[in-house]
Amino acid sequence: MTKIIKILGTGCPKCQSMTGVVKEVVATNNIDATIEKVEDIMKIMEFNVMITPALVIDNVITIKGRVPSKEEVLALLN
Repeated sequence: MTKIIKILGTGCPKCQSMTGVVKEVVATNNIDATIEKVEDIMKIMEFNVMITPALVIDNVITIKGRVPSKEEVLALLN
C-alpha cells in the first residue's frame, strides 16, 4: 500500500533538509510512497502545525520542528 508523505514547510533550509532525507530514505529502501511538499501557509495551518518543518505520514503528524535522521524516517515508514 502506498504511503502518502507530506512535508510541511515554506522552503527554509531545514525544510529542504527534511525533504532530502525523506526522498533518500524512500529511494534507498524502495518504499512505495508519494512525497508531496506543502509550502502554502494556509494548507500547513490546516494541520494545526505552528513550527516547521513537519513530516506527515498518512495524515498523521510524526515530526515537527526538526530534521529527522534517516534511521528515524525509515522506522516511521516501516
